[in-house]
Amino acid sequence: MSSCNNSACLNEARRVAIFGGTHGNEMSGVTLVNLWVKNSAEIQRKGVETKPFITNPKAVEKCTRYVDTDLNRAFTPENLSAPGGDNLPYEVQRAQEINRIFGPKESPDAYDVIFDLHNTTSNMGCTLILESSNDHFNLQMMHYIKKAIAPASCLVLLNEHPLLKYSTSRSVAKHPVGLEVGPQPQGVLRSNIFEAMRVILKHALDFIELFNEGMEFPPCTVEAFRVLERIDYPRDANGNIIAMVHPNLQDCDWEPLNPGDPMFQTFDGKTIHYHGSGTVYPTFINEAAYYEKQQAFVTTRREALVASAIRKV
Repeated sequence: MSSCNNSACLNEARRVAIFGGTHGNEMSGVTLVNLWVKNSAEIQRKGVETKPFITNPKAVEKCTRYVDTDLNRAFTPENLSAPGGDNLPYEVQRAQEINRIFGPKESPDAYDVIFDLHNTTSNMGCTLILESSNDHFNLQMMHYIKKAIAPASCLVLLNEHPLLKYSTSRSVAKHPVGLEVGPQPQGVLRSNIFEAMRVILKHALDFIELFNEGMEFPPCTVEAFRVLERIDYPRDANGNIIAMVHPNLQDCDWEPLNPGDPMFQTFDGKTIHYHGSGTVYPTFINEAAYYEKQQAFVTTRREALVASAIRKV
C-alpha cells in the first residue's frame, strides 16, 4: 500500500475466489458455488477473474463439517510446510493444495480476494468477518455492502485476537473475507439465507469492479464488533456440560449482555449470571459446530473502525 494525495493507493483486485464447502454441511455456500461452477456469468465482472471453488469436496459429499480435522483451522505455517503424503489428515492435504492454487499465503502471487461462505446455526443474520482492522480495502468493501443492502442489516465481526484468531482457508488471500449467514441448521438449505448470501456477494463483486475501474472511495467509518473472549458452557469435574444457554440469551446475538444478566440455566433450573466488568455483545450463541470446541458463545466489543480513502495505483 502506498500513499497518493491522502488516499491509500492499492493494486487492482484482478483475481478473486469464492469458496464454498469449507464446512461440508453449510449448504448455502456449497449450493451457490456449485451453481456458479456450472455457470459463472452471475459472478463475473469486467477486468476480474472470479473463480468459484469447493474447498472440501469429501466433506461436502458426506454432508459433514469435516472428514479428519477442521479445514478452517488448518492453514497454519506448520501444516502448509509439512512434507506431503497420504499420512497427513485429509484437510491438511487439502489446505496444501488450496495454498498451491490460490497462494502461496503471504506472497505477492496470492489471490487478491477470497470470499469464504459459511452458515451458522446461531441467530446472527448476515455477518462479514474481518481479519485485520488495518485492511482498508476490506473495510471500504464492507462499508459499501452495508450501504447497498440497507435497510437490511449486515454486521462486521473483527477477529484479530492473538489467542482466538485462527488460520482460515481465506487467509491465503491478500484480502480475506468471511461471510457468515444464519440461522440455518446444518445440512439444510433455507431460501432466505441463500438469497441473503447471494445478494451480499453481488455487491461485494460490484465494489471490486468499481475499484478496479478507478473509483476513489473516501474515508469512512465502519461499525465493527471486536472479538474479546470465548465463553464455555459450565462443566462438572469430568468435563460434562451441566447448563444450557439461558432462554433470555438464546437467539439474542449482537444484543447487549450486561453484568448480572442471565447467561446459563442449569439442568435443575438455576440461573448463572454474567459477571463481566462491563457490557459486551455476544455472538455465535449456541452454535452447533462449537460444542466440540468448548464454546457457548464469544463476547465482543462494539467499536468504530476508520478506513482511509482508497483508490487503485
